[in-house]
Amino acid sequence: MLILVTNDDGIYAPGLKALSLALTSIGRVAVVAPERERSAVGHGITMHKPLRVTEVPWPDPIGKAMAINGNPADCVKLALEALLDEKPVLVVSGINRGENVGTYVFYSGTVSGAIEGCINGLPSLAVSLAGEEEPLDYSFAARFTALLAREVVEKGLPSGVFLNINVPHLPPEQIKGVRATRLGRRRYIDTISCRKDPRGRDYYWLAGKKDDYDHNPETDVGL
Repeated sequence: MLILVTNDDGIYAPGLKALSLALTSIGRVAVVAPERERSAVGHGITMHKPLRVTEVPWPDPIGKAMAINGNPADCVKLALEALLDEKPVLVVSGINRGENVGTYVFYSGTVSGAIEGCINGLPSLAVSLAGEEEPLDYSFAARFTALLAREVVEKGLPSGVFLNINVPHLPPEQIKGVRATRLGRRRYIDTISCRKDPRGRDYYWLAGKKDDYDHNPETDVGL
């Protein structure tokens, strides 16, 4: 069986490599990912320029990956409709650097990679590592995702449903278990920074900090 893997952190992201190699324990893996970081692009697809494919060497047993000059949704769409000789049984997007929870999932390229798989009728997972300290260790999240992926392949998911998974960046022995939650509410405040370029003209940079205003422990934000 074939598993399609993508992400939004780009083809050279360590989370993508860890995830793809872990998934080889349950099947063959095709890696089709953006050529550079495409975080927070949402479900954008590329319609006004050509999409190009570049082969990238990848560790065995995968051997090679494909880098696309587009967004995660482009990668999944292109893989399913043009690049793969076989229909995958599962689409997995990640492992993202940082959590994807609450209303931020609507901006997330990682989540959109899974949504595109779901749109095409395939069981799909989006996976993120909830931590900000560097370096991030993706090994446990990758192993957990492989175990969950096996369950999803064997048992399936309801039509129109995908899973958004956030793994704490903690030692495995400190992770207490698995919780199914609903989306909470999260926004970013002080998000626009106005600066001056060398010619004295204003330009704007998106920045900001998290403002979690949903502390219900039944939500992904409150949990």
